[in-house]
Amino acid sequence: MSSSGDEVAELKKSGYALGALLGEGSYAKVKSAYSSKINARVAVKIINKKKAPKDFREKFLPRELDIIQVVDHPNVVKLYEIIEFNGKVFIMMEYAGHGDLLEYIKLRGALQEDRAQVMFTQIVNAMTYLHERKIVHRDMKCENLLLDCMNNIKISDFGFARCFEPSDVSKTFCGSAAYAAPEVLQGIPYHLPSHDVWSMGIILYIMVCASMPYDDSNIKKMVSQQLEKRIGFSKGKKLSVNVKDLIYKLLEVNVKKRPNVFAIKDHPFILSAQTDNSECDKNQQAINGSDRQEG
Repeated sequence: MSSSGDEVAELKKSGYALGALLGEGSYAKVKSAYSSKINARVAVKIINKKKAPKDFREKFLPRELDIIQVVDHPNVVKLYEIIEFNGKVFIMMEYAGHGDLLEYIKLRGALQEDRAQVMFTQIVNAMTYLHERKIVHRDMKCENLLLDCMNNIKISDFGFARCFEPSDVSKTFCGSAAYAAPEVLQGIPYHLPSHDVWSMGIILYIMVCASMPYDDSNIKKMVSQQLEKRIGFSKGKKLSVNVKDLIYKLLEVNVKKRPNVFAIKDHPFILSAQTDNSECDKNQQAINGSDRQEG
Protein backbone atom coordinates (compact mmCIF):
# COMPACT_ATOMS: atom_id res chain seq x y z
CA MET A 1 0.00 0.00 0.00
CA SER A 2 2.49 2.60 -1.14
CA SER A 3 1.58 6.29 -1.22
CA SER A 4 0.88 7.68 -4.69
CA GLY A 5 2.58 10.77 -6.08
CA ASP A 6 -0.73 12.65 -5.81
CA GLU A 7 -0.97 11.85 -2.10
CA VAL A 8 2.64 12.85 -1.45
CA ALA A 9 2.04 16.15 -3.28
CA GLU A 10 -1.26 16.78 -1.46
CA LEU A 11 0.33 16.17 1.94
CA LYS A 12 3.34 18.31 1.03
CA LYS A 13 0.91 21.13 0.20
CA SER A 14 -0.51 20.74 3.72
CA GLY A 15 2.99 20.88 5.24
CA TYR A 16 3.82 17.18 5.68
CA ALA A 17 6.74 15.25 4.20
CA LEU A 18 6.08 11.49 4.44
CA GLY A 19 8.82 9.29 5.87
CA ALA A 20 9.33 5.64 6.86
CA LEU A 21 6.64 3.02 7.35
CA LEU A 22 6.07 2.32 11.06
CA GLY A 23 3.35 -0.32 10.83
CA GLU A 24 0.82 -1.82 8.44
CA GLY A 25 -2.51 -3.66 8.52
CA SER A 26 -4.96 -4.87 5.87
CA TYR A 27 -6.52 -1.45 5.22
CA ALA A 28 -4.44 0.95 7.32
CA LYS A 29 -0.82 1.81 7.88
CA VAL A 30 1.18 4.23 9.99
CA LYS A 31 4.05 6.30 8.60
CA SER A 32 6.33 8.87 10.12
CA ALA A 33 6.28 12.35 8.61
CA TYR A 34 7.86 15.73 9.18
CA SER A 35 5.47 18.61 9.81
CA SER A 36 6.65 22.06 8.78
CA LYS A 37 3.72 23.49 10.78
CA ILE A 38 5.08 22.38 14.15
CA ASN A 39 8.69 21.74 13.02
CA ALA A 40 8.61 18.22 14.40
CA ARG A 41 8.14 14.62 13.42
CA VAL A 42 4.57 13.30 13.52
CA ALA A 43 2.91 9.93 12.98
CA VAL A 44 0.40 9.59 10.12
CA LYS A 45 -2.29 6.92 10.26
CA ILE A 46 -3.45 6.29 6.67
CA ILE A 47 -6.79 4.52 6.31
CA ASN A 48 -7.80 3.23 2.89
CA LYS A 49 -11.61 3.46 2.91
CA LYS A 50 -11.85 1.51 -0.37
CA LYS A 51 -10.22 -1.55 1.26
CA ALA A 52 -11.94 -1.20 4.63
CA PRO A 53 -15.04 -3.32 5.45
CA LYS A 54 -18.45 -1.63 5.39
CA ASP A 55 -19.08 -1.77 9.17
CA PHE A 56 -15.68 -0.13 9.78
CA ARG A 57 -16.39 2.66 7.25
CA GLU A 58 -19.93 3.32 8.47
CA LYS A 59 -19.68 2.70 12.22
CA PHE A 60 -16.16 2.45 13.68
CA LEU A 61 -14.28 5.05 11.61
CA PRO A 62 -16.78 7.91 12.17
CA ARG A 63 -16.72 7.14 15.91
CA GLU A 64 -12.91 7.14 15.97
CA LEU A 65 -12.68 10.46 14.12
CA ASP A 66 -15.28 12.08 16.39
CA ILE A 67 -13.57 10.89 19.58
CA ILE A 68 -9.95 11.72 18.71
CA GLN A 69 -11.00 15.31 17.91
CA VAL A 70 -12.35 15.92 21.42
CA VAL A 71 -9.88 14.08 23.68
CA ASP A 72 -7.04 16.10 25.15
CA HIS A 73 -4.90 14.47 27.85
CA PRO A 74 -1.11 14.26 28.34
CA ASN A 75 -1.26 10.44 28.31
CA VAL A 76 -3.37 10.16 25.15
CA VAL A 77 -1.78 10.55 21.72
CA LYS A 78 -2.41 14.10 20.55
CA LEU A 79 -4.26 14.73 17.27
CA TYR A 80 -2.94 17.51 15.02
CA GLU A 81 -5.06 17.27 11.89
CA ILE A 82 -7.29 15.04 9.76
CA ILE A 83 -6.99 15.21 5.96
CA GLU A 84 -9.27 13.27 3.56
CA PHE A 85 -8.06 12.77 0.01
CA ASN A 86 -8.42 10.22 -2.76
CA GLY A 87 -10.55 7.75 -0.74
CA LYS A 88 -8.10 7.81 2.16
CA VAL A 89 -8.10 9.39 5.60
CA PHE A 90 -4.80 10.79 6.88
CA ILE A 91 -4.72 11.23 10.66
CA MET A 92 -1.78 13.40 11.78
CA MET A 93 -0.82 12.55 15.34
CA GLU A 94 1.84 13.03 17.98
CA TYR A 95 4.91 10.87 17.32
CA ALA A 96 5.87 8.56 20.20
CA GLY A 97 9.57 7.99 19.66
CA HIS A 98 10.15 4.99 21.95
CA GLY A 99 7.76 2.51 20.36
CA ASP A 100 5.11 0.62 22.33
CA LEU A 101 4.99 -0.92 25.80
CA LEU A 102 5.17 -4.50 24.49
CA GLU A 103 8.45 -3.77 22.65
CA TYR A 104 9.75 -2.03 25.77
CA ILE A 105 9.03 -5.07 27.98
CA LYS A 106 10.39 -7.55 25.40
CA LEU A 107 13.63 -5.56 25.34
CA ARG A 108 14.01 -4.92 29.08
CA GLY A 109 11.99 -7.69 30.74
CA ALA A 110 9.54 -7.17 33.60
CA LEU A 111 9.45 -3.62 34.91
CA GLN A 112 10.67 -2.71 38.37
CA GLU A 113 7.61 -2.11 40.50
CA ASP A 114 8.28 1.62 41.01
CA ARG A 115 8.55 2.07 37.22
CA ALA A 116 5.35 0.03 36.70
CA GLN A 117 3.62 2.23 39.30
CA VAL A 118 4.47 5.41 37.38
CA MET A 119 3.44 4.00 33.99
CA PHE A 120 0.28 2.32 35.26
CA THR A 121 -0.77 5.49 37.13
CA GLN A 122 -0.50 7.35 33.81
CA ILE A 123 -2.79 4.73 32.22
CA VAL A 124 -5.27 5.05 35.11
CA ASN A 125 -5.26 8.86 34.83
CA ALA A 126 -5.91 8.72 31.06
CA MET A 127 -8.66 6.09 31.42
CA THR A 128 -10.29 8.11 34.22
CA TYR A 129 -10.29 11.13 31.90
CA LEU A 130 -11.93 9.05 29.11
CA HIS A 131 -14.51 7.31 31.32
CA GLU A 132 -15.46 10.64 32.94
CA ARG A 133 -16.29 11.85 29.45
CA LYS A 134 -18.30 8.67 28.75
CA ILE A 135 -15.71 7.28 26.28
CA VAL A 136 -14.55 3.65 26.32
CA HIS A 137 -11.46 2.46 24.44
CA ARG A 138 -12.25 -1.30 24.07
CA ASP A 139 -8.82 -2.18 22.64
CA MET A 140 -6.50 -1.59 25.56
CA LYS A 141 -3.35 -3.66 25.08
CA CYS A 142 0.40 -3.15 25.39
CA GLU A 143 0.75 -2.54 21.63
CA ASN A 144 -1.63 0.44 21.90
CA LEU A 145 0.33 2.04 24.72
CA LEU A 146 3.01 4.12 23.06
CA LEU A 147 6.01 5.70 24.80
CA ASP A 148 7.37 9.18 24.16
CA CYS A 149 11.06 10.05 24.43
CA MET A 150 10.70 10.31 28.25
CA ASN A 151 8.90 6.91 28.37
CA ASN A 152 5.58 8.52 29.29
CA ILE A 153 2.52 6.50 28.30
CA LYS A 154 0.44 7.66 25.32
CA ILE A 155 -2.79 5.70 24.72
CA SER A 156 -3.36 5.27 20.99
CA ASP A 157 -5.67 3.62 18.45
CA PHE A 158 -9.29 4.56 19.11
CA GLY A 159 -10.58 2.30 16.31
CA PHE A 160 -12.98 0.44 18.65
CA ALA A 161 -13.74 3.38 20.95
CA ARG A 162 -17.27 4.65 21.46
CA CYS A 163 -19.30 6.93 23.67
CA PHE A 164 -21.58 5.35 26.23
CA GLU A 165 -24.22 5.98 28.88
CA PRO A 166 -23.93 4.22 32.28
CA SER A 167 -26.82 1.86 31.46
CA ASP A 168 -25.40 0.86 28.04
CA VAL A 169 -24.31 -2.70 27.28
CA SER A 170 -22.72 -4.03 24.11
CA LYS A 171 -22.50 -7.39 22.34
CA THR A 172 -19.73 -6.30 19.96
CA PHE A 173 -16.51 -8.26 20.35
CA CYS A 174 -13.67 -5.74 20.23
CA GLY A 175 -9.92 -5.88 20.55
CA SER A 176 -7.62 -8.79 21.22
CA ALA A 177 -8.88 -12.02 22.85
CA ALA A 178 -5.83 -12.13 25.16
CA TYR A 179 -6.95 -8.84 26.77
CA ALA A 180 -10.72 -9.41 26.60
CA ALA A 181 -12.86 -9.90 29.70
CA PRO A 182 -14.54 -13.33 30.13
CA GLU A 183 -18.02 -11.88 29.62
CA VAL A 184 -16.88 -10.48 26.26
CA LEU A 185 -15.36 -13.83 25.20
CA GLN A 186 -18.54 -15.64 26.24
CA GLY A 187 -20.71 -13.33 24.11
CA ILE A 188 -22.59 -12.00 27.15
CA PRO A 189 -23.77 -8.36 26.73
CA TYR A 190 -21.13 -6.45 28.65
CA HIS A 191 -20.85 -3.24 30.66
CA LEU A 192 -18.56 -1.09 28.53
CA PRO A 193 -16.15 0.51 31.07
CA SER A 194 -15.65 -2.87 32.82
CA HIS A 195 -14.14 -4.23 29.58
CA ASP A 196 -11.42 -1.55 29.75
CA VAL A 197 -10.77 -2.28 33.44
CA TRP A 198 -10.19 -6.01 32.81
CA SER A 199 -7.77 -5.17 29.97
CA MET A 200 -5.89 -2.87 32.37
CA GLY A 201 -5.48 -5.84 34.71
CA ILE A 202 -3.88 -7.88 31.92
CA ILE A 203 -1.59 -4.92 31.11
CA LEU A 204 -0.47 -4.51 34.74
CA TYR A 205 0.27 -8.24 35.01
CA ILE A 206 2.40 -8.10 31.84
CA MET A 207 4.22 -5.02 33.16
CA VAL A 208 5.40 -6.72 36.36
CA CYS A 209 5.68 -10.34 35.14
CA ALA A 210 6.69 -9.94 31.44
CA SER A 211 4.24 -12.72 30.55
CA MET A 212 0.50 -13.20 30.05
CA PRO A 213 -1.65 -14.24 33.03
CA TYR A 214 -3.57 -16.72 30.84
CA ASP A 215 -2.63 -18.88 27.86
CA ASP A 216 -4.67 -17.47 24.96
CA SER A 217 -3.76 -20.26 22.49
CA ASN A 218 -7.02 -22.01 23.48
CA ILE A 219 -9.78 -19.45 24.15
CA LYS A 220 -12.24 -21.97 25.65
CA LYS A 221 -9.58 -23.17 28.10
CA MET A 222 -8.58 -19.59 28.86
CA VAL A 223 -12.16 -18.62 29.76
CA SER A 224 -12.31 -21.62 32.15
CA GLN A 225 -9.09 -20.45 33.82
CA GLN A 226 -10.50 -16.93 34.11
CA LEU A 227 -13.78 -18.13 35.63
CA GLU A 228 -11.86 -20.30 38.13
CA LYS A 229 -9.87 -17.16 39.09
CA ARG A 230 -6.59 -18.91 38.39
CA ILE A 231 -3.88 -16.26 38.31
CA GLY A 232 -0.34 -17.51 38.88
CA PHE A 233 2.70 -15.46 39.81
CA SER A 234 6.25 -16.68 39.29
CA LYS A 235 7.85 -17.77 42.58
CA GLY A 236 11.18 -16.31 41.49
CA LYS A 237 9.65 -12.84 41.06
CA LYS A 238 9.05 -10.94 44.30
CA LEU A 239 5.99 -8.74 43.97
CA SER A 240 4.42 -6.53 46.63
CA VAL A 241 1.10 -7.37 48.25
CA ASN A 242 -0.30 -4.13 46.78
CA VAL A 243 0.41 -4.92 43.12
CA LYS A 244 -0.91 -8.50 43.45
CA ASP A 245 -4.05 -7.23 45.18
CA LEU A 246 -4.70 -4.69 42.42
CA ILE A 247 -4.22 -7.35 39.70
CA TYR A 248 -6.68 -9.66 41.50
CA LYS A 249 -9.21 -6.83 41.77
CA LEU A 250 -8.89 -5.79 38.10
CA LEU A 251 -9.18 -9.41 36.93
CA GLU A 252 -12.37 -9.94 38.93
CA VAL A 253 -14.75 -12.23 37.02
CA ASN A 254 -17.84 -10.84 38.73
CA VAL A 255 -18.49 -7.56 36.88
CA LYS A 256 -20.43 -6.17 39.87
CA LYS A 257 -17.34 -6.58 42.05
CA ARG A 258 -14.82 -5.36 39.46
CA PRO A 259 -13.73 -1.81 40.38
CA ASN A 260 -14.25 1.18 38.14
CA VAL A 261 -11.39 3.53 37.24
CA PHE A 262 -12.35 5.94 40.04
CA ALA A 263 -11.95 3.19 42.66
CA ILE A 264 -8.63 2.11 41.09
CA LYS A 265 -7.25 5.63 41.71
CA ASP A 266 -7.75 5.08 45.46
CA HIS A 267 -5.90 1.74 45.54
CA PRO A 268 -2.70 1.73 47.69
CA PHE A 269 -0.58 0.72 44.67
CA ILE A 270 -1.64 3.91 42.84
CA LEU A 271 -1.66 6.16 45.92
CA SER A 272 1.88 5.14 46.91
CA ALA A 273 3.09 5.93 43.37
CA GLN A 274 1.58 9.41 43.61
CA THR A 275 3.20 9.93 47.05
CA ASP A 276 6.59 8.83 45.69
CA ASN A 277 6.22 11.20 42.75
CA SER A 278 5.33 14.14 44.99
CA GLU A 279 8.40 13.40 47.13
CA CYS A 280 10.52 13.37 43.96
CA ASP A 281 8.96 16.71 42.95
CA LYS A 282 9.79 18.18 46.37
CA ASN A 283 13.38 16.93 46.14
CA GLN A 284 13.71 18.36 42.65
CA GLN A 285 12.31 21.70 43.79
CA ALA A 286 14.79 21.73 46.68
CA ILE A 287 17.66 20.98 44.27
CA ASN A 288 16.45 23.72 41.90
CA GLY A 289 16.16 26.13 44.84
CA SER A 290 19.70 25.41 46.08
CA ASP A 291 20.99 25.83 42.50
CA ARG A 292 19.35 29.28 42.34
CA GLN A 293 20.80 30.26 45.74
CA GLU A 294 24.28 29.18 44.66
CA GLY A 295 23.92 31.06 41.39
